[in-house]
Amino acid sequence: MLIARVTLHISMGTFKPIIHEDLTLHEMDEERFELLETETQKINQALSDGKRVITVGTTATRVVEHCEEEKKLIAKSGKTGLFIYPGYEFRIVSGVISNFHMPKSTPLLLVSAFGGRELMGKAYRHAIAKEYRFYSYGDSMMIL
Repeated sequence: MLIARVTLHISMGTFKPIIHEDLTLHEMDEERFELLETETQKINQALSDGKRVITVGTTATRVVEHCEEEKKLIAKSGKTGLFIYPGYEFRIVSGVISNFHMPKSTPLLLVSAFGGRELMGKAYRHAIAKEYRFYSYGDSMMIL
């Protein structure tokens, strides 16, 4: 197992509620990130070896997908406003570990884009029934 690190400076924009039914109208605030060459090498090697790339957190997922070019990662730093919601095609990430997120939030849409609305609905109904904790310091799930 290889561990690669990415940096994304989360802003309040990550938690800005979605108010439009048409998701294309939601404006994701840009957030600063950094993905170093040493880390892209690890991830690209894993991809070459046919291994999974599992991100820990929706923010790491956004950075990895933002830095993808032709199914490889490119070291970059700057800002990303990548908004991932159902219909998005993941090009690098093949697994996500994430908290349980609040309704009408961009992180909830990202995990729904990855796991599918039906599976996420089932997982969230289970989490509510079992009184899992939500928000950033809550319980988590792994979606493969």
